[in-house]
Amino acid sequence: MHAVAVGITETSNLIGKAKAVLQIEISQLELLADRIDEHFAEAITALHGTLDRQNKIVVIGVGKSESIGKKLVATLNSTGATAVSLSCQNALHGDLGILSTNDLIIALSYSGETPEMTSLLPHVKKRAATIIAITGNIESTLAKHSDIVLSTEVEQEACPLGLAPTSSSTNMLALGDALAMVLLEKRGFKSEDFAELHPGGNLGKYLLTKVSDIMRCDADLAVVLPETTVQETVLAMLKSRSGAAVVADQNKKLLGIFTHGDFVRGYQENREIGDDLVQNRMSKDPVSIQYDELAVNVVKIIRDNRIDDVIVTDGKQKVVGLVDVQDLSNFDFA
Repeated sequence: MHAVAVGITETSNLIGKAKAVLQIEISQLELLADRIDEHFAEAITALHGTLDRQNKIVVIGVGKSESIGKKLVATLNSTGATAVSLSCQNALHGDLGILSTNDLIIALSYSGETPEMTSLLPHVKKRAATIIAITGNIESTLAKHSDIVLSTEVEQEACPLGLAPTSSSTNMLALGDALAMVLLEKRGFKSEDFAELHPGGNLGKYLLTKVSDIMRCDADLAVVLPETTVQETVLAMLKSRSGAAVVADQNKKLLGIFTHGDFVRGYQENREIGDDLVQNRMSKDPVSIQYDELAVNVVKIIRDNRIDDVIVTDGKQKVVGLVDVQDLSNFDFA
């Protein structure tokens, strides 16, 4: 594949045109933001009520508006709001059965006069509890037959010919995002809920993995009593192939931690450190985390405290595991 040579003047001209397109769309988005009013709040209340009574959100549109509607449906579903996309044309030929009584309709049409949309409206009004129109024409047929109207009117399209939907489609897409995100907050949707709906890939791993899923335990965990000698402690660390040993009492209550670094520093002071008791060499009040916390929190602890090992405890401060910084290499946290 050969690169196409572009002169400096032409390059500058192309970049300038691209920036001009974006600036036009930005200016129209600013107008949209200024237009948000109580009708938007009414729409959120209606959407929330629909989901509360276990009904669904049905999004309809034609052409590019239908494509934008499908993106809105995907966003709603990914944030726990049950939504489906319904083609206006297919709805007129049997697919209207997807719309249940008391569902909510979001109808997208910039002109508000698309024939397929206006033909469908009388039929959906018989079933839907609420119709929310997202349109650029608040005097349109769609607007007049809707319960709530949200305007996406633009003063200028970014298309130099003024023909291709650009600013108008961007406004429609952005308003859909605003509805989905405000609805998410109103419903108290949390990152853990989001992760439950995205179990695959790095996102699910990042949000769903618990400390208990990555910690060392059993044979891979060195736990010693405070009366254990340093020599015996180091042997326990070698056996478990760990860079640290947790010091705990007979009930496994956390007392301290002894690391490879502690041994090296102690050896430099006293070559006979092996005969000393580990309780005299351990670090007291070590940093710990509970086993049921999100594993990503371990990363923050390690970074903030500049340590290599974090002790894992249960709710009663009993030792149940250890996370070594090397254990994080198997996950995409760092």
